[in-house]
Amino acid sequence: MRRRAAALLLLVPFLLGSVGQAQAAGYRYWSFWERDGNQWTYAPQGPSTTRPSDGDVQGFRFSVSEDSGDATKPRGTADFTTICAKTPARDGRKRVALVIDFGTTTDAPSGETPPAARTACAAIAPDATTADALASVAKPLRYDTNALLCAIAGYPRTGCGEQVTAEKKPGAAQKEGTKEGTKDEGPSVGLLAGVAVVAVLGGAAAWQARRRRDAP
Repeated sequence: MRRRAAALLLLVPFLLGSVGQAQAAGYRYWSFWERDGNQWTYAPQGPSTTRPSDGDVQGFRFSVSEDSGDATKPRGTADFTTICAKTPARDGRKRVALVIDFGTTTDAPSGETPPAARTACAAIAPDATTADALASVAKPLRYDTNALLCAIAGYPRTGCGEQVTAEKKPGAAQKEGTKEGTKDEGPSVGLLAGVAVVAVLGGAAAWQARRRRDAP
């Protein structure tokens, strides 16, 4: 029995290490952003209903994320003046600077390679939406039946907001637990596994003690 207890003790770090690599469900999609100064913020509306003003900077990023709080921001620091430097102002048109980040190979669908990130200056009608601006500089666009943006400039070729599974990075659970509004759903899987192992060891020790006590 002592040998069994020792073997179980050796399994504790293995069990805790295994459950630490929990699987997290995410979604592969184009997120939509607005920039205020040097800060990106997740857009409160979709591109088909957002009507940007002249001089606005808006961005799109393709990545895998669990929700808007976990979404990856577009990369790059180009501002409106830089992006629209070669697009002069015209009466009856507004200019919107777009940052289009196709993401990394890690987030790319199987068999696809993300194009290089790009910027574009869209000159559109005063009442046009961000979707109109995007269509004027980054065709072909692809939408699903629910008007979800699936592809920009033909990327990706297939798929639209599909669910994927990715390993959480060490410490990700603790980080998520500190998000505002996140609820404590109870003990972690690692804690439960540890308690289970301790219970087994405790039972083994008690059995061994009874065995010695009952021995003649």
